[in-house]
Amino acid sequence: MALPSPNLDDRRFQQFVDDAKRYIQQRAPEWTDHNVSDPGVTLVEAVAHMADQIVYRLNRVPEKNQLAFLDLVGITLFPPSAARADVTFWLSAPQEETVTVPAGAEVATTRTEHEDAVVFATEQSLAVVPCELRHLAVQQQGEAVTDRTTDLAEGKAPMCFAEAPNPGDCMLIGLSAAVPHCAVALELDSRVDGVGVDPRQPPLVWEAWTEDGWATCEVGEDGTGGLNRPGHVILHVPGGHALSRSGGRPAGWLRCRVTEPLAGQPFYTTSPTVRTVEAFTLGGTVAAVHAETVNDEALGESTGLPGQRLRLANPPVVADDPPVLLQTAEDEGWTDWEVVPHFASSRPGDRHITLDATTGEIAFGPAVREPDGTLRQYGRTAPKGAVIRARRYRTGGGRAGNVARGAIRVLRTSVPYISEIVNREAARGGVDGETVEEAKVRAPITLRAQERAVTLRDYEELARRAAPDTARITCLEGDPEEHGAYAVRVLVVPQAVPDPGGRLRFEQLVPGDALLGRVARYLDERRPIGTRLAVGPPYYQGVTVVATVHAFRGADTDLVRHQLHDALYRHLDPITGGADGTGWPFGRPVQAGEIFAVLQRVAGVELVDQVLLHPADPLSGKRGEATDRVNLGAGALPFSFDHRIRVIGDSA
Repeated sequence: MALPSPNLDDRRFQQFVDDAKRYIQQRAPEWTDHNVSDPGVTLVEAVAHMADQIVYRLNRVPEKNQLAFLDLVGITLFPPSAARADVTFWLSAPQEETVTVPAGAEVATTRTEHEDAVVFATEQSLAVVPCELRHLAVQQQGEAVTDRTTDLAEGKAPMCFAEAPNPGDCMLIGLSAAVPHCAVALELDSRVDGVGVDPRQPPLVWEAWTEDGWATCEVGEDGTGGLNRPGHVILHVPGGHALSRSGGRPAGWLRCRVTEPLAGQPFYTTSPTVRTVEAFTLGGTVAAVHAETVNDEALGESTGLPGQRLRLANPPVVADDPPVLLQTAEDEGWTDWEVVPHFASSRPGDRHITLDATTGEIAFGPAVREPDGTLRQYGRTAPKGAVIRARRYRTGGGRAGNVARGAIRVLRTSVPYISEIVNREAARGGVDGETVEEAKVRAPITLRAQERAVTLRDYEELARRAAPDTARITCLEGDPEEHGAYAVRVLVVPQAVPDPGGRLRFEQLVPGDALLGRVARYLDERRPIGTRLAVGPPYYQGVTVVATVHAFRGADTDLVRHQLHDALYRHLDPITGGADGTGWPFGRPVQAGEIFAVLQRVAGVELVDQVLLHPADPLSGKRGEATDRVNLGAGALPFSFDHRIRVIGDSA
């Protein structure tokens, strides 16, 4: 518990007025009219109001001193971070020339009566490159590439794979150009030859050749049902797609590869064939950030003195690389300065500056007097009279940018031939800036840890500092049999924005490799020697609720069923679920009794008749036996999986 802050003077306005009136009775007993209409009482109240303001400021002195002490020990507020999303720009029709979406093009969500539009800007330019089919080839597992372009042109309907397909067989499609970050449509006229695959889950994967080898393409739409019928396939080609030679023919190569079927999944009995293949570019995808870019902001002139401080006009500054590009006009032209966290390792000739991202304050290196009386310069000082400018920085950010998938649909910057835009996944990474109260809570932990991870609490605090854009982080002792001796497990739950309807998809709860790598690198530099570190996601235990509920007479059973599902998804949410709405506690079991209570609180429910719980695997979809308690391991969280609710209405 923190030490109580002293109240230096607890008197308020009315107490000042009452004390003044009692003093008047002693010193001027002939003054008997103490009503508010008396001019003298009006003066008393005016003075009491000023005294109340003085006391208010006096009582804020301890808080001001506390903040000053935090500043002295280097505790500064964390700035906000900006949400990012991949936005797809769809063409109105295939074009013969390259369509360019410029860097900084603005897109936004739809503005409503209750919410303002959330604006994003593209981080780099996007080139939507036209393409067409040049080559078609097939490659059976372990064999050379065989060209089928001539057979396709002659209408012979070549087989896509071996006559009896095997995992590893490929159909290769050569495009006329490399199309990185583009959406490519393939029109395929396929014929079914007795194949037995499930059209909804065909054992196929689409890939594109990049400088680092074959990379998986996201399939936006597959109208062929796994090459079982005529239709089109829309592929989102990854960045890095490049021209290469396959079978001696240069092209931008894509391939459709047969994979091992999942357990219980049917497999090809005969290879599908294709009569015709057409390829064309429909759009492209580029990253967009919820921040405004400020360019060429003049900050003034250099005084030539150490420790000069300047302020940006549009704080806070969103994290970027670099967070601000500062330049000074010197004899050799505009010169860049490097942003560093502190001047401890700066030499006199280093062009180093520090940046307080929350306030936008920029500081040049100071001159410190050494014990022998000499002055040591930490970082170079800008020449006197040199013009200083912020060439580029970003401002904005915050949680408002975490919008659901499909929410970004408005193009604010005119781009020819673009008919539609959409974010195929939710925007993530937006975090509000730290408040003073949050910094006060964090300060004792930071001072105790001193940038070293010793206790489990230290690991959690440092991991949050490395990745403030995560939803939840916890740290557990590692299992010696699984992780080795002296192991620490750091479990990371990423930010996840529910789809329209308020429900999360399982893939949204799996942190990306970049996020896990950032946390691991940060902690690895601060862990004790000999401690093993394991950073990964928690184990998500699927839970299926099967319940029978009676609704009140006259209630809409469909509406009640929808509300029951919403209540279950909210309660079992790993991020915002649980009894207090801050996320389900790690390792806490799910019990039928509390599910009874959750369902009973839904409007329109008269009686909850039965509740059964089934443990489930969110990946395979398999369910376990019915039970009244689903136990979770220490590092596990529940995940709602396909609840089954039966609502019985009164038909009388």
